[in-house]
Amino acid sequence: MNNATLRPIERLAQAAYDWCQRPLTADIDWATRRALLDWFATTLPGCRQAPATLLADAFAATRGEGKAVCYVDGRVGSPRYAALLNATASHTVEFDDIFKDGGYHPGSSTIAAALAVAQDIQAPREQLQRAIVGGYEVGCRIALAIQPSHYRFWHTSATVGTMGAAVSTAMLLGATPGQIAHAIALASSFAGGHQQNLQGEGMAKPLHAGHAADAGLMAGIAATKGVTASLDSLHASNGFAAATSDSTGDWAMALEGIGDWTPITRMTVKNHGCCGHIFPALDGLKALQASVPITPEAIESIHIEGYGATYSMCHRPTPSTAQEARFSIQYCIAAFLVLGKVRLQAFEPPVLEDARIRALMPKVSVAERADIAARYPRQRMANIIVTTVDGKTYQYLQETRKGDPEDPMSDAELFEKYQELVSGMLSPTTAQSFQEIVMASNELPGSAPLLDSLGALKSNRQ
Repeated sequence: MNNATLRPIERLAQAAYDWCQRPLTADIDWATRRALLDWFATTLPGCRQAPATLLADAFAATRGEGKAVCYVDGRVGSPRYAALLNATASHTVEFDDIFKDGGYHPGSSTIAAALAVAQDIQAPREQLQRAIVGGYEVGCRIALAIQPSHYRFWHTSATVGTMGAAVSTAMLLGATPGQIAHAIALASSFAGGHQQNLQGEGMAKPLHAGHAADAGLMAGIAATKGVTASLDSLHASNGFAAATSDSTGDWAMALEGIGDWTPITRMTVKNHGCCGHIFPALDGLKALQASVPITPEAIESIHIEGYGATYSMCHRPTPSTAQEARFSIQYCIAAFLVLGKVRLQAFEPPVLEDARIRALMPKVSVAERADIAARYPRQRMANIIVTTVDGKTYQYLQETRKGDPEDPMSDAELFEKYQELVSGMLSPTTAQSFQEIVMASNELPGSAPLLDSLGALKSNRQ
């Protein structure tokens, strides 16, 4: 049967299965190692915070038996338990990777599921990496098929993340192409997570990734054991794409280049600890400051022109919690001006109440600009207009985001991010040793020396 006669779900499943044997070229191997290190960088800080800490108590009785490491409480258990908590932690501090063209964070759920299964079955390191590549391949391409309309009501990382996790799980468990297809189909019925739970003060957003990892893992296990579903689940008139976007999916576009390039080589590494829709404004403000000495005291107003989500997701003038602040362009712009960067420190309780930041926030406004919106999601841009108290106006059009494939973070910058985010969680020696395990060895991550530090990690939980 040739590709022209295969359904989208079958082509995706075959592409994932092919990664069980295809050569892992040097660039793909390195991209996968970077994704894995970045996953640990964003997961470990989240292990100290709610909701992951609350889930560890709430679901302690469901830990089960297994060898999967739950980094939230430093103990081993079943893969589903570890994946649920680890993925939740990974999506908490807003540093997880992005596939920008699909508006999707694949790492939190896909790597959480893959790593938990690999640890449980003691899979070789290469097998883990292949499963991550396959999970990214499928999830990112499904996101391409349904965006940008999907994002009006649905959180892609919650919905599509379920399918990425299912694929990685099935691959690690030795599934056939047909079984991988059924894992995707099953996961499409488990997918959920709406936009309202990205708003306000609640803790649901990190749980979106946790549920995606858990439900995807369940779908992958079930399909590998012979449980089936409709192979028209993605593209049928009443299937996943139709139910969650404005069409049955642009599968020709999503599948373009399959076999020639793979999404894990085109990932965005987050340079700021907030919503990615704020990044162009932060990067543009930094570039503007490099050419014009703009101090917080000199600012009369800052106006940000962006695409739709810049306003709809990030216009939050009076955030009251760290989670809200991470999605407030007013807060993040003000924090950047005061602190010089927007990373973990920016969302600590004393900083959230910093009078200097709060005084600047009312001076920040945001609006959608039609020509910038027309280039979304392929291009994430922002126009920054700063007016100073002496009446001068400065403008800068930021056409890229630092960390995107067009302006990637270097290895050195990624390592610096990792070291900064895990400081206080791991000793410098342990952090460096674990970095070397991820980036330079064939050891399965999660073993010594990181496991030896989990007791200290537990004692640092908040």
